[in-house]
Amino acid sequence: MAYDHEEQEQMASIKAWWSQYGNLLTWALTIVLAGYAAWSGWNYYQRTQSTQASMLYNELQNAVTAKDNARIQRAATDLQDRYVRTAYAQMSALVAAKAAVDANDVPLAKAQLQWIIDKGADTEYKAIARIRLAGVLLDEKAYDAGLALLAGDFPAAFAADVADRKGDLLVAQDKLPEARTAYQLALDKAEQKNPGRQLIQLKLDAIGGAAAKAAA
Repeated sequence: MAYDHEEQEQMASIKAWWSQYGNLLTWALTIVLAGYAAWSGWNYYQRTQSTQASMLYNELQNAVTAKDNARIQRAATDLQDRYVRTAYAQMSALVAAKAAVDANDVPLAKAQLQWIIDKGADTEYKAIARIRLAGVLLDEKAYDAGLALLAGDFPAAFAADVADRKGDLLVAQDKLPEARTAYQLALDKAEQKNPGRQLIQLKLDAIGGAAAKAAA
């Protein structure tokens, strides 16, 4: 009987505890389970989006191989409309911009690059788009617009490319001292194994960079 009495006291204590905290515990458990379900569902959604986007990107690559600009642009638009949060959407815009340039459709190329700048989620792709769009503006002789596009912050890895493109724009404006400074900065920022260093050096030498350095 003593054992039964002790057991009854324990049961009474458990009931009292549950009466006080059971509802709170139930809600907490429900929130945890709901959070886990949402997290699992989001991961599944992300994997599905990435898989579907990769398949569509493969179609775009096939269109590139076929040199079919219309198919390239359609695939890129589909990726941007349906899978905007994936890297494939930004990659497709870069590919589509190049295809548009090759097809002499400069407005479309600019639109593709501007899409990355405005809606891209990755800072690296946005940097590439700004540099390439500045190159398109250089060809259009919109030099100030190109320089404005290169103003502001860029990831450190793009410092050489940004300075090089600035140099091109400044040369086009016949601002040679500023261009020399930009090209020299590009050389300073470029890694020694960067294959573009030789071209930057040639451009610097062509505007008297070597002589300016010797005088200094």
